[in-house]
Parts: sequence; structure tokens; C-alpha cells
Amino acid sequence: LLITVKMLIIFYCVRCVKVVTQKPPILTEQKGRSVTMDCNIEKAESYYVSWYKQIPNAAPQFVLRYYHSHSSPDKYGDGFTSSRFTSKAQSDIDYQLIISNVDVDDSAVYYCKTYDSSVSEYVSQ
Repeated sequence: LLITVKMLIIFYCVRCVKVVTQKPPILTEQKGRSVTMDCNIEKAESYYVSWYKQIPNAAPQFVLRYYHSHSSPDKYGDGFTSSRFTSKAQSDIDYQLIISNVDVDDSAVYYCKTYDSSVSEYVSQ
């Protein structure tokens, strides 16, 4: 059984101040394996990202928030546990969402979000 996880790839610019990029655009993995998604926030201003999961015809669900200086996420959304969902930072601008033991219910679009303090608006992708 293959599970497909999609990441919406849109280059979104608020006054061309901060661009958030994610990769890969689509992941397909066997049930029980792990998947890793990358998010680059371009500039190190807020030092954190939040991850969201969205299934078709539903509102996005908050998964977790991760600060680059922490060893683990500091906040989880309802129904998302540290045993399956975690995050880490490769640098102060490069973050990863890691889902362990993937299941069919994990099939969704995942977004990373950060705060752009220069315009006081959230930038999501």
C-alpha cells in the first residue's frame, strides 16, 4: 500500500520580503515507513515554523510548532503526537517535518508557515 503526501508548492511573497519554499512537491511511501518534508523560510527572523495538514474540503489542522534552537517541537495540535510527528532544523532557515509510521490517514497537503516581522503578516505555503 502506497501513501501519497502532497506539499503545495507555491512561491508566495509578501511585498517580496520573505519567500517560503517547500520540497518535494509530492511524496509517496509505503505504509509504516517515514517521510521527511523540507521547508526553507529564506530569512532568519522568527526562528520557527509551524506545520499544518489539510485534507480536501476541510480546514487546515495545526500539526506542530518548532523553534530552531529547541531539540523538539514545543507545541502539538490535537491528535498529533510526538511519537509520530516531529521536526528539526538543519539551520535557522531550513526546517523539516518528519512523519513516522505513515498511514493512509496521513495523506494530505502539508504546509509550513513562519512569521514575517518586517510586514507583521503571516506567510504560509
